[in-house]
Amino acid sequence: MTDISHDANHAHDLGHGHAATGQSLTGHSLTGQSATEKAAERSLEARILITVLLALVGWGLSIWFWGVPGLYVPALALVPVCYVVLIVISRG
Repeated sequence: MTDISHDANHAHDLGHGHAATGQSLTGHSLTGQSATEKAAERSLEARILITVLLALVGWGLSIWFWGVPGLYVPALALVPVCYVVLIVISRG
């Protein structure tokens, strides 16, 4: 009887603690990444997102300044870039 009650008392512990956060008891990540690697990855993601945001804002401003040509000329200019990106992705 004590084994069942002991298990029932600790059932609430599931999903809490270090295992749920992805860290070991020593503070290192279970995935093998250190804090500096994670910070560098977040920094890269932030730079990519800011670049995409600035490109969209620039495109919006070109539409505001030049109207319809400001919409389709940048899109036509990006066709070769997208073509190269697709080739790079397909080659691995």
